[in-house]
Amino acid sequence: MSHLSPFHIAFPVDDLDAARRFYGEVLGCEEGRSSDHWIDFNMYGHQIVAHLVEGNEKSDGDGGESQVDGHSVPVPHFGVVLPPAEWKALAERLKGLGVKFVIEPYVRFEGQVGEQSTMFFLDPAGNALEFKSFADLDALFAR
Repeated sequence: MSHLSPFHIAFPVDDLDAARRFYGEVLGCEEGRSSDHWIDFNMYGHQIVAHLVEGNEKSDGDGGESQVDGHSVPVPHFGVVLPPAEWKALAERLKGLGVKFVIEPYVRFEGQVGEQSTMFFLDPAGNALEFKSFADLDALFAR
């Protein structure tokens, strides 16, 4: 992958201050523009936008689940593919901060095509995030 264009995603939150603390302080995302209804964050070069949704009926990532490698993966979810050392450092930081994991950090598809490290957790509004890593980034789309 010679060039990767920044990705944009907007997602609902029910508390902008909690989103600001979680994405800014816990995940270390730099804050961009904001208003009293939304906040832009830089997540590893990608633009993610937390939008305040009054009366948000979303409950703890419960949009559904899909079975992957013996785990119930929350759907929808979003996140970033990180280099292995950054993934490990993030996993350790999240553990140190007491973040509750939906799926604890582990190696998925071990010894198979597409082997990857992965972890799932929720933001304060219940949005599911997955951060993953490949020892060989060329395996990202391997079949």
